[in-house]
Amino acid sequence: MQTTDTNLATIIDRIDANWADFRASYAGLSDEEMLIHDVSGDWSVRDILAHGADWDALVLSILPGILETGRHPEHDEANADLDAYNARMTEETRHLSLDEVRRELEDTHRRLLDYLGTVDADGFAANAAFRKRLAADTWDHYPEHTAAIRAWRERRS
Repeated sequence: MQTTDTNLATIIDRIDANWADFRASYAGLSDEEMLIHDVSGDWSVRDILAHGADWDALVLSILPGILETGRHPEHDEANADLDAYNARMTEETRHLSLDEVRRELEDTHRRLLDYLGTVDADGFAANAAFRKRLAADTWDHYPEHTAAIRAWRERRS
């Protein structure tokens, strides 16, 4: 996890690059392919997109408090039991259509970037907990799912 870089603009560029790679990993898939359930465990590409939206929303809800206090929240359900959190969120989003998931993913990511655009660069540089959480939930997280989708596509071809 690369959290030593304290330049906010550089970090946003890193997030953008990994996000673009993530989006490219599923570009060109048909809607039917996006719903096949063996991409990453039992998850489909659609499930991975919903997962990405969930995590961008989660980090967006947590970062302001970390920026203010310099600490992670005392109760962080996602990190307390990561597997249980992911399973619960997968079930909670199972009813969403592929189009709804796509919209939520793009909207949530845009809101995260909009928020980061409001963060004071000096406050960002001084807050290691903020940088660590942002890294874990964005530029270090997206490549995990990018690789899974690409590996699945390779297995299928």
